[in-house]
Amino acid sequence: MSNEPALRQRTIALVGLMGAGKSSIGRRLAHALGLPFVDADEEVERAAARSIPDIFEELGEAAFRDGERRVIARLLDEPPHVLATGGGAFMTPATRELIRQKAISVWLKADMEVLLRRVERRSDRPLLRQGDPREVLEQLARERYPVYAQADITVESGEAAHQATVDAIIQALRARAAAGAPSP
Repeated sequence: MSNEPALRQRTIALVGLMGAGKSSIGRRLAHALGLPFVDADEEVERAAARSIPDIFEELGEAAFRDGERRVIARLLDEPPHVLATGGGAFMTPATRELIRQKAISVWLKADMEVLLRRVERRSDRPLLRQGDPREVLEQLARERYPVYAQADITVESGEAAHQATVDAIIQALRARAAAGAPSP
């Protein structure tokens, strides 16, 4: 566990495409920093009392994004933790602004082949049901990467062990703290 209080003063919000490792890396990062881990998707499901695929199917993406924004706003009012956001959460301007004000955002960026291998293992991705997974992911990358690039920190999440990505995030957080990045 990191013995650096400066790295535990604000929530760390992980953003990026599905398959980038937000949940799996987030759990390891939280452990390394001695912070709680929270998965926004799990919290949305708990609040809605239904799965994300069911929310998409029954209520539509707009209703899901609204609920997601409300859940993330509530989570950002809690003590510092590591927060894995859904792949589209940072795309909602109000959610992005909440994260900007109350957290440090970290874009976990992975190349397309890594993302494809990771998402092919799971069938609970509503947006991937809309066509060929590669084409859907490539389209999402074109739309989302310019917005994800607004995150405070960008870290490559590739083929290396998750611990290497966690170490890279911690190094980036240290550098940001040393540079005297403003706090809210």
